[in-house]
Amino acid sequence: MTRRKFRYVPFTIEQDETSEPVYEAECVSGEATECRAESGPQHDPEPVEEWMRKHTQGTGHRRYLRAFSDYAVMRPKGEQPAWANGGRP
Repeated sequence: MTRRKFRYVPFTIEQDETSEPVYEAECVSGEATECRAESGPQHDPEPVEEWMRKHTQGTGHRRYLRAFSDYAVMRPKGEQPAWANGGRP
């Protein structure tokens, strides 16, 4: 029988600084059916919020599904991020 030894390595979960997060919103207001109008993906939350304000002003709709997505990196504690070394791990 082969024996294996596993050791615990603590990791941190961090936002990947080499990529931009994405923000977006979808209108889910409506009587019989949802509106489904979308802001489209943005790399900053402000244009999405402005789209929501303008959509509400034009339609009276006030309910939105907001989404935020980003890339995450798992790194052993103590290891420097790749971007801190000029892109080299």
